Amino acid sequence: MDEKHLSLRLEKASAYVPKNGRLADIGSDHAYLPCALVYRNEIAFAIAGEIVTGPFITAQEQVKRLGYQEKIDVRLGNGLAVIKLEDNINALTICGMGGALIASILEDGYQDGKLTGRERLILQPNIGEEPLRKWLMNHQYEIIGEELLEEDEKMYEIIIAEKSQSAVSYTQAQLTFGLHLREKFPTLFKQKWQRQLIKEQSILASLKTATKDQTEKVQIFETKIAEIERLLK
Repeated sequence: MDEKHLSLRLEKASAYVPKNGRLADIGSDHAYLPCALVYRNEIAFAIAGEIVTGPFITAQEQVKRLGYQEKIDVRLGNGLAVIKLEDNINALTICGMGGALIASILEDGYQDGKLTGRERLILQPNIGEEPLRKWLMNHQYEIIGEELLEEDEKMYEIIIAEKSQSAVSYTQAQLTFGLHLREKFPTLFKQKWQRQLIKEQSILASLKTATKDQTEKVQIFETKIAEIERLLK
């Protein structure tokens, strides 16, 4: 992967960054995404944020090698702390983390006043999409797009959201399974949840043979399994 060739999941995410936008890419991983968008002349400015010194230095070296220092500012900091209000960011990408961690990063940024509500959020959780959708709903962000894709034998979702002028409400099924993924990606959707069903059934079987009383957990997993089975009918 380099500035000319992104992974499939980053390629899909890049398509939602506004043209000539001002991007903050958090957890930037060699600054691949902002470098690709600058290479294509599709953004005006980007922050590549890293929390760990090693990846921060690697991203700096990548940007310098390409001569993109005027358009990409690599910054060391925790989550959205790398953003300044004068950056006028209108797109925020967080890719390749768990959904709960992404929600935590967004919450910290929200509490610190780093989210202005003008940013389009482009989020790619590896797992845990439900708590991320719940955070978006609770903070009045409307989900305007979703992607489901398979890469390296793993399923990934991409969630795109923008601040709404009114309250946002989703059903429990929408929070768990997405708003339109079943209709938009029927084959991949079925494959994803068939795989998840097998995992849930395996966990349930282990709980039922445990020496400790696992009644509460058994009920939780039986409910999850019933929901997925209804979905796949």
